[in-house]
Amino acid sequence: MAEFMELEAQDGVRMTWNVVPGTKEEAGNCVVPVSAIYTPIKPFPNMLVLPYAPLRCRNCSSVLNPFCVMDFAAKIWICPFCFHRSHFPAHYASVSEENLPAELFPQYTTIEYKSPREAACLQSVFMFVIDTSIIEEEMAFLKSALSQVIGLFPDNSLVGLITFGTLVHLHEIGFSTAPKTYVFKGSKDVSKGQLLEQMGFFLNKPKPLTGVRDGLSSESIARFLLPASECEFAINSVLEELQKDPWPIPADQRASRSTGTALSVAASLLGACFPGSGARIMAFLGGPSTEGPGAIVSKNLSEPIRSHKDLDKDSAPHYHKAIKFYETLAKQLVHQGHVLDLFACAVDQVGVAELKVVVERTGGFVVLAESFGHSVFKDTLRRVFQSGDKGLGLSSNGIFEVNCSKDLKVQGVLGPCASLEKRSPLCSDTIIGQGNTSAWKMCGLDQATSLCLVFDIVRKDIPDATVQSSSSQFYFQFLTFYQHNSGEMRLRVTTLSRRWVAGPGSIQDLISGFDQDAAAAAMARLVSFKMEIEAEFDPIRWLDKALIHICSRFGDYQKDTPSSFSLSPRFSIFPQFMFHLRRSQFVQVFNNSPDETAYFRMILNRENVANSVVMIQPSLVSYSFQSVPEPALLDVTAIAADRILLLDSYFTVVIFHGSTIAQWRKAGYHDQPEHQAFAQLLQAPRDDADAIINERFPVPRLVICDQHGSQVSPFSSCEVESFCFM
Repeated sequence: MAEFMELEAQDGVRMTWNVVPGTKEEAGNCVVPVSAIYTPIKPFPNMLVLPYAPLRCRNCSSVLNPFCVMDFAAKIWICPFCFHRSHFPAHYASVSEENLPAELFPQYTTIEYKSPREAACLQSVFMFVIDTSIIEEEMAFLKSALSQVIGLFPDNSLVGLITFGTLVHLHEIGFSTAPKTYVFKGSKDVSKGQLLEQMGFFLNKPKPLTGVRDGLSSESIARFLLPASECEFAINSVLEELQKDPWPIPADQRASRSTGTALSVAASLLGACFPGSGARIMAFLGGPSTEGPGAIVSKNLSEPIRSHKDLDKDSAPHYHKAIKFYETLAKQLVHQGHVLDLFACAVDQVGVAELKVVVERTGGFVVLAESFGHSVFKDTLRRVFQSGDKGLGLSSNGIFEVNCSKDLKVQGVLGPCASLEKRSPLCSDTIIGQGNTSAWKMCGLDQATSLCLVFDIVRKDIPDATVQSSSSQFYFQFLTFYQHNSGEMRLRVTTLSRRWVAGPGSIQDLISGFDQDAAAAAMARLVSFKMEIEAEFDPIRWLDKALIHICSRFGDYQKDTPSSFSLSPRFSIFPQFMFHLRRSQFVQVFNNSPDETAYFRMILNRENVANSVVMIQPSLVSYSFQSVPEPALLDVTAIAADRILLLDSYFTVVIFHGSTIAQWRKAGYHDQPEHQAFAQLLQAPRDDADAIINERFPVPRLVICDQHGSQVSPFSSCEVESFCFM
């Protein structure tokens, strides 16, 4: 385990098999696919940034790396992927065994390039889309939260504002004389051409056919998108006067809410003003869309919002139409290079299940909370705009490419990206996630965004011993071209080498290279994907069969003697992960709405291995006078009167006080000088919980409860018991 974490700390990669099965048959017998969970722009303390363009292979476009074979006398380098021989250019004339360029140093398997020709800094753009069909109390919470983050906008960013309810209002915040808005009917979709015409961009000159920014001048753009340094007064003025949607709501109907039209207007405006620049649409939704394109339910309260049972029976009348609309919107945003972030704060569903396709393909955030006044929403929103070490490192306009050895093919990527449909010999016939391509668009990414790449071994026969000994390495190269949060365009290159084995005697080598944490994370993404696309898929049976095959393949046992069965320490925790995965919210949809299930899976698909494992199997730490904090089993026996338990299920952090601890706390013993040890015991789990909350995004819910107690929170003291019985 430790060596796999060291590899991740060096390159941001965790692979399910660090010794790769060498043939297609061997890979099939291993059950868990050959996968890599990669964090493209993971921060490294000693990251080297080179101030020149990378040297690429003319045949396969891979970048010069430490695994290339050098012929210093002839000034030639040989690509490890296609074996093409390339001459060094003139500015590499002094290269020698004693004078290596940085990209050939063995320790720099991950490196970044910053080309001087691409040094122009691009602006970031934030378009706020605010739902006004909410109650006054929620409106006050939302206005307060937005007012607090206005001062945190990056200095070089532009900001715009759209509000919507029955109608969609595009605010001309650059018109300082008086508040001015353009109103669009919420029941109709608005095309880009209609938007530009209605806003009068081309009143004084003929409309251009094509061109940069559709021919819009900076003065036209400044009417709706102001620099952060100038917009604070204008935005605050609009927020102060912002009221709940004035249209009356009959007692037997839902509020009219035109979410789809508002998002379409935002996408069209940004596409006209800033195509190809890092722009984010930040949508704040307080209820379901009931009007126009993208509606998920009718206004009539007699019609319930779709449930999992409705989706299974194909009896959700609005679902497929909404999905089709949002798929079209996703294609538009991906083409423009823009991101949709979703902040859904309501007790009811708002349509996260339908919006999932847009958010995931554009690499946006999703936050789910009961109210705009909840700390989960407020703290998460604040984190988005934080800078420095605590910031998310928001980047944009990413293009992710893969290169690998000829005996490997890419089945696809599971994660927040969209296919660029770049067909190449690397594409496998089997498609998983965003497949049939070797390049993907990542409109939005941050320092924690992780992708799961699934590979296919295409070699069918075991090579002879001489070939196997001379070329027993598979090579992988991941290229991420992106707009850094400073505005610079950068290219990060990660090149890996993994040994492959095949034939008799390879079992022990495969076992030694198995990363059970990465395997659990990859299996969780894979089963979630299959549940969404395969109508008759049985996830429990699929997971059980996978576990049985793995145990029969890698376990030691005597036939007909169950007690003789044992697994290598490399596999010992994997069955436990599968036990919890088959009971997790990713597989079990009972008691979860489609919105909640979509939310859980979206977060899973963008997180790294460590966080994914916590989602699958919550961690439980015990605090007591008898010992230092120590991990505890997820079992009811962990609960004791004189213990404090800290449960981390990723989405929720629970501090659970045993009955005796709770009584002492209520008696105020921790405030008495002679009971400092008890005060420290009470504070220790709170400090650890704060550390978890401060480093996690979205911010998890914190629940503090007592054994046999009750609280106003929707969680009770049975929270821990419910996890322990999972």
